[in-house]
Amino acid sequence: MSPHLALLANPTARNGGALRLMEPVVRRLRSRGADVSVIVGDDAADALDRACTAVAERPDALVAFGGDGLVHLALQAVAGTDVPLGIIPAGTGNDIASAFGLPSKDTLAAADVVLGGTPRVVDAARIADEWFAGVVCCGFDSRVNERANRLTRPRGVAKYLVALAQELRSFQPIPFRVVLDEQEVLELEAMLVAVGNTCSYGAGMKVCPSALYDDGLLDVTILGAVGKGEFLRTFPRVFKGTHVSHPAVITRRARSVRVEAPDVVAYADGERVGAIPVTCEVVPAALSVITL
Repeated sequence: MSPHLALLANPTARNGGALRLMEPVVRRLRSRGADVSVIVGDDAADALDRACTAVAERPDALVAFGGDGLVHLALQAVAGTDVPLGIIPAGTGNDIASAFGLPSKDTLAAADVVLGGTPRVVDAARIADEWFAGVVCCGFDSRVNERANRLTRPRGVAKYLVALAQELRSFQPIPFRVVLDEQEVLELEAMLVAVGNTCSYGAGMKVCPSALYDDGLLDVTILGAVGKGEFLRTFPRVFKGTHVSHPAVITRRARSVRVEAPDVVAYADGERVGAIPVTCEVVPAALSVITL
């Protein structure tokens, strides 16, 4: 019997270029025997509603064709169900796909994994009723996201570099309170707090470099208060994950993490969650992802 795939696409990924990449992917899937239904919502809410309807009809997989934001949306429909999630990366960062070892620069190769790969049971995490698969960021990085979302140009990664430079001019360390498993409490001024189910965000920044998606724990990285010069010297180390050896960095692992601070917005998988406080909780084996 032909596998039935519900393919969820983001028309705005890669500034609209993702849909041009979708046609050969759909052809590849169908040429190899898949029955493919394409889902494109009018907006995020409509896309999620359509994805939930598709999952209720029990396809062989819900396939997210887009970047981390679309994977985040698809996660809301499949987490806690037995419908596997397939990922065909077509966004800017594709950090979640990379965490699962999927081809992040070749959509046809990723389509082949959807058809020939193996569903793997992994953890997911949630803030209240919202699921996430990657990293929650609070602090400097989330404020950069806030600025970037207000910019109309430049586009792509360059927009975040502009926002980063703008935010750095006025940024001051933030008083955080972090509660781990309702036992350990950390109160300190910090530049940022990141909570990771997987290791990276922002197109390869390994903010939680030791995070594992199937260990039943969340990794926490806190960059304590440092001067702007030291921050500029330290932050680029995040691309290799070596920032965790800096004396101002604190790392922990926990099943639940509550983050409190004034005037801070949380982002999960690059998507705006809202003002903190937030409590992040891991849910072991809540998700099935098609991997190599």
